[in-house]
Amino acid sequence: MGLLARIRKEWFIIGIVVAIGCARLEPSVGVKGGPLRPEITVSYIAVSAIFLNSGLSLKTEELASALLHVRLHLFVQSFTLVFFPACIWLLVHILELTSMNQWLLRGLQTVGCMPPPVSSAVILTKAVGGNEAAAIFNSAFGSFLGIVVTPLLLLLFLGSSSAVPFSSIFSQLFMTVVVPLLIGQVLRRWLKEWLERARPPFGAVSSAVLLLIIYSTFCESFSRPDTHIDHLSLLLLCFIVFSVQLSFMLLTFVISTRPASGFSPADTVAIIFCATHKSLTLGIPMLKIVFAGDENLSLVCVCVCVCVCVCVCIVRYPHAKDSVCGR
Repeated sequence: MGLLARIRKEWFIIGIVVAIGCARLEPSVGVKGGPLRPEITVSYIAVSAIFLNSGLSLKTEELASALLHVRLHLFVQSFTLVFFPACIWLLVHILELTSMNQWLLRGLQTVGCMPPPVSSAVILTKAVGGNEAAAIFNSAFGSFLGIVVTPLLLLLFLGSSSAVPFSSIFSQLFMTVVVPLLIGQVLRRWLKEWLERARPPFGAVSSAVLLLIIYSTFCESFSRPDTHIDHLSLLLLCFIVFSVQLSFMLLTFVISTRPASGFSPADTVAIIFCATHKSLTLGIPMLKIVFAGDENLSLVCVCVCVCVCVCVCIVRYPHAKDSVCGR
């Protein structure tokens, strides 16, 4: 694969690095009150645009065929929104005994509380011949469920010390997440034929807007001279996230391939990708709301970005498809 083709394929990860680098060079552009006006363009316009885009892209009309697979849905949702955050909570309490940056640990807990991804799990499931209908349902249902469950989990595990009151969190989430999602779903009914014919790049649009949010988040961080990330803690975080992600993917594989589970190989693929992956598209905007005004927001976001990069590296391992499907 040529250099340009590789750049085109990995443009989002490269974009994250570039966005953080630009924020480091000139943080004044993206801070509150700066030329970018993130308090408006990011907090409201960008976040709403992402979820409007998600509402347009979610094929909820195709979910009827997957509704009856209750056992699979219960397993995926309970694993990603109950078992996953609980395990991370135990791990974080152990890591608190070390000298690792405490805000990176809070970020690790935040990753565990995130809902499943809106689209990437569906794309990966389809790419390796998994149960696409089940992946669509769990991604869509998990995304809607995460709007309520994720803030509750964050407040449960991290406490309600955020600068934003509980009621304000949900009112802003409703206006910038729920309303755009519903509007997107209504518009999809009218634009369905055109959307299926034109196939707009929904994933690329959301990712591009997300880069703006990441850029603004790190501008706020780098504008504060007291913000510092210990390099050893960051390297340790990458190792921990990689180990956790790989372990959970292996665990879901072992459980779902047991004869008594009743899951097919195609179900196993959907379970692995939907139950263990976390949403950057949903996660970062929620963090911008829940941790609004907190000077350590970027340290929390680092964990989410690292988690996404690790997931991409794992699933793009050359033999990933054979490992998942071959049994």
